[in-house]
Amino acid sequence: MTFREAERIFTDSLNPVYDRREAGSLAWLSISHICKIERAEYLNLKDTEIPADKYESLLKILEELKTGKPLQYIIGETEFYGLTFKVYPSVLIPRPETEELVEWILSDVPNSKISIGGLKIIDIGTGSGCIPISLKKNLPEAQLYALDISPEALGVSKQNAALNKTRIHFIHDDILNPISRELIDEKFGIIVSNPPYVTEAEKQQMLPNVLEHEPHLALFVPNDDPLIFYRAIADFAIKHSDTNGSLYLEINENLGGETVQLLKQKGFKNIELRQDLSGKYRMIRSQYIN
Repeated sequence: MTFREAERIFTDSLNPVYDRREAGSLAWLSISHICKIERAEYLNLKDTEIPADKYESLLKILEELKTGKPLQYIIGETEFYGLTFKVYPSVLIPRPETEELVEWILSDVPNSKISIGGLKIIDIGTGSGCIPISLKKNLPEAQLYALDISPEALGVSKQNAALNKTRIHFIHDDILNPISRELIDEKFGIIVSNPPYVTEAEKQQMLPNVLEHEPHLALFVPNDDPLIFYRAIADFAIKHSDTNGSLYLEINENLGGETVQLLKQKGFKNIELRQDLSGKYRMIRSQYIN
């Protein structure tokens, strides 16, 4: 069995679940993971025989992919902002638009009035830890905090901090009903969050591989209060923003105007609603001027 033939088997077998382009991408990613080869090398090896043990491993991945289970959960890892992260069903799979949020923060820091050496950043609802770990790798002098309600998610994020050799201060708490005393006197130059924001009504629009496999705790909010987490995060930012500090949020593309209005009502200034690379309004930056 050659690499080319294996790719064709993947594409044909996954056709009921994925379109051919995505199925081909999954074939390549599976081959890359199992055979440890780079893209350029793979293109030159397509007519090369796959070792029998590697082929058996690829078939096992294929069987799981046919159920709709995301590849990242099958192989237990993904890439985010040039780093490798462990991912399990207890955490969301990091998305490209969240990389854009990280990039926005990193591009702003050099122009801010806050010293990087004294900069404290907190990520609320950290999940896999992809946001604070990526920020820490690029801002090694900053102090990074990460909060999550899920002990399982914090376990994964701690693994990822160790994997990427970063020091993060992890806090187990619920932003909707915070009880931890660790943050009482802390002030942060940057507060960032990608909280749950998918309404129950939007469930039917979601892909089955997301709906059936990714943690609902990190995805959904009630139809009658879709901004529940943004309200709590804004209240936290009012209490814990440093002078000249900023709040960065990933948002529901259908609720950009409502989220901006909430921040205005809470007294935030310099609010910017930004599109992602797909042209969807997915990010907000604002400031609470003390």
